[in-house]
Amino acid sequence: MPDNANIAASHTQAHGSSYDDKPAKPQCDSIKLNEIGPNLLEPSAIEPSATKPNALKHESVVAEQKQKVIFIGLPRTGTTSVSVALLEQGLKVAHMAFTKEAFVQADAISDAPCFSDFKQLDELFPKAKFVYLDRELDSWVPSMQMLLSRMLPHLDAKIGRFHPIMKRSFRHTFGVGVVENPQDEQHLIDCYQHHKTEVFNYFAGRQDLLSIDVSQQGALGQLLAFMELTSAENHNLSFPKLNVGRNVASWDEYKHPNKISANAAGPEKRKYFDYKV
Repeated sequence: MPDNANIAASHTQAHGSSYDDKPAKPQCDSIKLNEIGPNLLEPSAIEPSATKPNALKHESVVAEQKQKVIFIGLPRTGTTSVSVALLEQGLKVAHMAFTKEAFVQADAISDAPCFSDFKQLDELFPKAKFVYLDRELDSWVPSMQMLLSRMLPHLDAKIGRFHPIMKRSFRHTFGVGVVENPQDEQHLIDCYQHHKTEVFNYFAGRQDLLSIDVSQQGALGQLLAFMELTSAENHNLSFPKLNVGRNVASWDEYKHPNKISANAAGPEKRKYFDYKV
């Protein structure tokens, strides 16, 4: 199993959530609807987007777009930290993307559906770079249990308020709605290890994947170097510690003009790609 260093190889094809302190024992308190960011809700619960449409390219010509970076680490591995850090670097960032237009507008995309759909996104964005976010299991498992304790009611296939793309990602990767107890410790460990193995097997022999642990010293410098955004003064940069403990809404609370809505509307309104997972 590869470690947290760069994954080196040649590209053979012509593509929650930040780290946090180990939280207290998970509590099964559901997220209140007024605490749910609009990016997470299903389309019927969202007000019409004020985003001005850009020229939306069809899937067959998406490859002509500029290079993107797609973060394929699981929730609670640092997706908020990397998203905020890249906003500060001047990139347009979507922390989750549920429409074609969100992918078109963003320079960097993380979380759902990236962690579940990385193979399909690799085909759609052949010039993209990918970043796997790793985390120690003894801190990731209780953090993920906490997140699921709050999310599960809204991930229900029939009555859940979360976006269908998010529901699909959590069903595909964590068996939400399929297994009896998706919060079970061993089940989550198995999901994490399966996902990690699948990522490294898929990207084996390529140079377009970086693996980092955002809690490690210098991880931000590694990321910026991988993205060719580095300079002499930021080689040893580390990530700020965000989205700590039970705070799972920090992305919605972070204000920045370069944030791209997960539900951004364009010429095809809020249509998503047509691929199957």
